[in-house]
Amino acid sequence: MKKILLVFGSLLALVSCSNKEETHPIRKDIEELVFASGQLEWENSYNLTAQTDGVITSVNFDIGSKLIAGDIVAHIDNKLNESSSSTAQKQLVIANEDLSNQAPALLQLEQNIEFAEIKLQQDRLQEERFKNLLASNSTSQLEYENKVLSTKSSIANVKALKNQFDLLKKQARQQQINASAQVDNSEIIQNYNQVQVITNGTVIKKFKSVGDFVRRGDIIATIANEKLIEAVINVDETSIAKVKIGQLVYLKLNTHKTKVFQGEISEILSAFDQQSQSFICKVKFTEPLPPTLFGTQLEANIKVGSKKSALLIPRKMVGFGNKVHVKGKKEMIQFTPGIISSEYVEIISGIDESTVLLPIKP
Repeated sequence: MKKILLVFGSLLALVSCSNKEETHPIRKDIEELVFASGQLEWENSYNLTAQTDGVITSVNFDIGSKLIAGDIVAHIDNKLNESSSSTAQKQLVIANEDLSNQAPALLQLEQNIEFAEIKLQQDRLQEERFKNLLASNSTSQLEYENKVLSTKSSIANVKALKNQFDLLKKQARQQQINASAQVDNSEIIQNYNQVQVITNGTVIKKFKSVGDFVRRGDIIATIANEKLIEAVINVDETSIAKVKIGQLVYLKLNTHKTKVFQGEISEILSAFDQQSQSFICKVKFTEPLPPTLFGTQLEANIKVGSKKSALLIPRKMVGFGNKVHVKGKKEMIQFTPGIISSEYVEIISGIDESTVLLPIKP
């Protein structure tokens, strides 16, 4: 009798366990989510670069420093730029002297012109005198013609000297313009020794320190607007077709594990990123964020679909090829799935609410 009762009790236990393992499809709301990982970035970021070669002699910032447009944040020692600026200044002084009224070359020409004009006046008087003498037959035609030629020669000489004066002054003016432009250029180049901030922002990356040698174009720091934060996420190529602009995104920051923030897809970069082997999407937050750090890692779930009162079964009961164990059937039954979440699978066809499901055999 004890043996019979023991066997009967064991059978009851098996039936009870079996009943507990049986599952019916249920009606429930479901969301289809696409998982992606990424990090926080700040919009309007730009690289602060060296505009000249040299050694950095001072740095007035660190990561997290808040900078204002126009701030001088570093100095690069470049003696060549300073020497060029000094030379340009000296050349401008000389050019200004060559253009002044006291310039030796211009003074010499002015004196030559003055002497030439005096000689012209004398030649004209002589020409007029010999003209009268010729009228009274007191001189020869040849002597008169020689005076006429002297006058014409003096006129040509005065004109040539004036043209020479104008040309010399024009050349001096051109040299002054070139020297002045060279000074302006050298000042600009010398200003490259000072690293200046373009727009307001916060330093999020620092690449160079005092004593580092930099070449023109080397990045010294990255600056961004910390008030404009976005999430940059990597979406697998098998899921990117489901992602659209404006879709809701649930985000969890590694620095705030217990809080889920909401955002929406704001941009989908069309090119495939070879480094991460994924497509890059940007997410704009739709709610305020607590103080965060640039580059904070995060997890994102993009809502790509949803359905109210969908017929669902636990995902753990679905086998390979979308097949399930059904009570009373020896072979697994295949069904047509719809939305698949992390916990549930939507049933489109193949089974219904009356179907009794059994767990997948190990």
